[in-house]
Amino acid sequence: MKFLHTMVRVSDVDQSLDFYCNKLGLKEVRRMDSEQGRFTLIYLGAPGSEDEGQVELTHNWDPEAYGEGRNFGHLAFEVDDIYAACQRLMDKGVTINRPPRDGYMAFIRSPDNISIELLQKGKPLPEQEPWASMPNTGKW
Repeated sequence: MKFLHTMVRVSDVDQSLDFYCNKLGLKEVRRMDSEQGRFTLIYLGAPGSEDEGQVELTHNWDPEAYGEGRNFGHLAFEVDDIYAACQRLMDKGVTINRPPRDGYMAFIRSPDNISIELLQKGKPLPEQEPWASMPNTGKW
């Protein structure tokens, strides 16, 4: 068995691609438009492993409210340096909902309120400020 992808519905393709590609760092792997089904599928992969564990963004052309979808759970990505990743995201305007106080785990949210977990590769990094004393913001 091989994990293929996780699908999340998005309401705004441009806003979502800006978040997942320009801010989070994923790469668009392929795209499919279905005139008959009235939807677009966009597959994204992490740099260096684009063919493994992709995120499928589904954009239905007819607007509908998805709600917060907290029951979805979250997407998880391993990062080489949790502090550098969070700082890069903050510099691009992304709120760090659960800062990496432990040097290991952080949570952010997409424009459609999908929780995204960032995990430090290997062992946790030593605790450091400002992360160690940064409070949670919103939900994650």
